[in-house]
Amino acid sequence: MNKWALVVALIGAWFANPAVAAGDAAAGQSKAAVCAACHGGDGKAIQPAYPNLAGQHALYIAKQLTDYRDGNRVNALMSGQATNLSDEDIQDLAAYYAAMPKIENVAAEENLELGMSIYRGGITSAGVAACAACHGPAGEGNPLAVWPVVSGQNAQYTADQLRYFRSGERANDPAAMMRGVSKRMTDAEIDAVANYISGLHATNP
Repeated sequence: MNKWALVVALIGAWFANPAVAAGDAAAGQSKAAVCAACHGGDGKAIQPAYPNLAGQHALYIAKQLTDYRDGNRVNALMSGQATNLSDEDIQDLAAYYAAMPKIENVAAEENLELGMSIYRGGITSAGVAACAACHGPAGEGNPLAVWPVVSGQNAQYTADQLRYFRSGERANDPAAMMRGVSKRMTDAEIDAVANYISGLHATNP
């Protein structure tokens, strides 16, 4: 399936399952008490290895929680947490975090130029497309295509996920898109683009 066929399919899924967009954020707040231990009361992760959830697209959060619950994405901690979540619980949690103000981080200067080059222009010699092609110039993603907001995400978390995609440890990306990208990237390139993404909100897109 090519990229545009995938987009059409995912948009169709959105309209076929509008309940995902209709989660109850207030109900989600009461259900998120246990989540706050790792992801913070304001959706800002308490450790850089955990993802910030505030302002993330509801459909993306719902997909990840469903994948954890159903075994399509595996993590010792999250798989256990998601096991007993109902579809309604997932929708409510997704609505709660999506309604929060986005988190802002500050990128380090060390490899910022390389990260910006990859994010905006890709790596031509390796056949890596620009990250901005799917996640947008400002890292806002695409909610209908279930492509996540990446701007302001913790650099360590982003780098870890790219490595998991590269190794195949994580394999819940539609049409293996992220696995295809990450397998062509070196550790230095992954670290650089993850760093750039963390401070993308504060850069000139």
